[in-house]
Amino acid sequence: MNLYAKTALLACGVAVASSAITMLAVNSIDSTDSVAQSVTALFNEDGTSHSGGAFYTVANTVTPPTDFTHAAESTINGVVSIKCYSNRQQYSQGGGGQYIDPFEFFFGSPFGQQPRRQQPQQQGNEKDEVQKGLGSGVIISEDGYIVTNNHVIDGADRLEVTLNDNRIYNAKVIGTDPSTDVALLKIEENGLHVIPFGDSDKLRVGEWVLAVGNPFGFTSTVTTGIVSAKARGMQSAPHNGRMGIESYIQTDAAVNPGNSGGALVNINGELIGINTAIYSQTGNYAGCSFAIPATIVTKIVTDLRQYGTVQRAILGIAFTELTPQMAKEKNITATNDGILVGEVMDQSAAMEAGIKANDIIIAINNVPTHNTAQLQGEISKYRPGDKITLKYVRDNKVASTSVTLRNNQGTTKVTQAGNISALGCAFAQLTDKEKKEYQLASGLKVSGLKDGKFKEAGIKNGFIVLDINNMRVRTQDDVEKIYDAIMKSNDTDKVMFITGIYPTGRRVYYAVDLTE
Repeated sequence: MNLYAKTALLACGVAVASSAITMLAVNSIDSTDSVAQSVTALFNEDGTSHSGGAFYTVANTVTPPTDFTHAAESTINGVVSIKCYSNRQQYSQGGGGQYIDPFEFFFGSPFGQQPRRQQPQQQGNEKDEVQKGLGSGVIISEDGYIVTNNHVIDGADRLEVTLNDNRIYNAKVIGTDPSTDVALLKIEENGLHVIPFGDSDKLRVGEWVLAVGNPFGFTSTVTTGIVSAKARGMQSAPHNGRMGIESYIQTDAAVNPGNSGGALVNINGELIGINTAIYSQTGNYAGCSFAIPATIVTKIVTDLRQYGTVQRAILGIAFTELTPQMAKEKNITATNDGILVGEVMDQSAAMEAGIKANDIIIAINNVPTHNTAQLQGEISKYRPGDKITLKYVRDNKVASTSVTLRNNQGTTKVTQAGNISALGCAFAQLTDKEKKEYQLASGLKVSGLKDGKFKEAGIKNGFIVLDINNMRVRTQDDVEKIYDAIMKSNDTDKVMFITGIYPTGRRVYYAVDLTE
């Protein structure tokens, strides 16, 4: 056999082998349920093949789930509409009978424009109140517990919850946490449809999700998208150790005014987030939506039900995010990112664990902390007294230590919900005669003083409170709102700075320590 014949025979053998391998590959594709085979011939417009031959492309693609009906049908009955009403007289004092959509304060209004104002709406024959807002909520228990956003219900005098079957209830606020923008409500009903909690930690970028809510008042609206990012933060400034929530699930599911507090669910119909914010220059959906992860919501709701307030753990550090430029300046070679400790607070969990300034925290319980959002997302899952393992870099060497988390008072004690009764007094509004006598437009007179925070600070019966923390007080409700705001804040020092006078005309200033 000559050389030409041998070469031709070899070429034929290669072609046959190649065809066999291709056929095996195609058969393998056919036998796999999750893989789709696409074979396309390239033909002329008249249907004939090019030069009597054909070119084929064989593509292996994973077929994504495109049927969202199960997730939608299993969740729409677990999402409610929440209407917020305020006293008409109070509202007219603040805005002349108009209200500002609270969505725009949290979600953003057009740059350089004033938030839109809408005309108040009356509810039935109740002429003494106006509707101030609209949002969504998620039923999390058969006996009527509902989770929503704090900004949805903040400042409302009455909350009206409407189920998907149009049943209407008045709701009671069980607890709120402005730091995470979570609120827990309760209606008196049983046998309600519940959306089960899923594990938001197991979410993957690119996974399908559905947003369920009431945008613009259109009830039972479902939109779809994918997880665009996890542990997304929306701030980049240095942090002083106060831990709120800056660890969101970012999606491209359409979210608009009225969606606030609604459900973000996975393809199985499990709750994996509470829709909270969007990034927008117009106040309406522009492609980026943000939800509070279900793992954080679960912890917050459990605390509110069990303790009446959130048990918030802190490390006790001031920090910033490490950048490649900072790493180069500080000659850090072991990592290019992480949480750079700037200062360790006295009597803090971090100090007890031996953390020092310039350490770089890179993981908590083996979960990476590349940025602030990841650090806050992990810490927010724990309570004071819980132990975590902190991995950090010091002098370009990786080390780890066990940390027992503390509260903002530097202890591991359970924090109980605050109550204005802890002040130990009653308040009475000044009469017209007293206003004229003391030449005051308003004020609250302290009476019935007993053991409590006011007495400890040196305040006596007859003292007239004019303002607290630079806010004018006219009614006991004003005092309660200020007290609640102080107790729910993340500030280490919880203090009422009070300005007032005694009937003699002597002006006095007091600092009332509200910590236990």
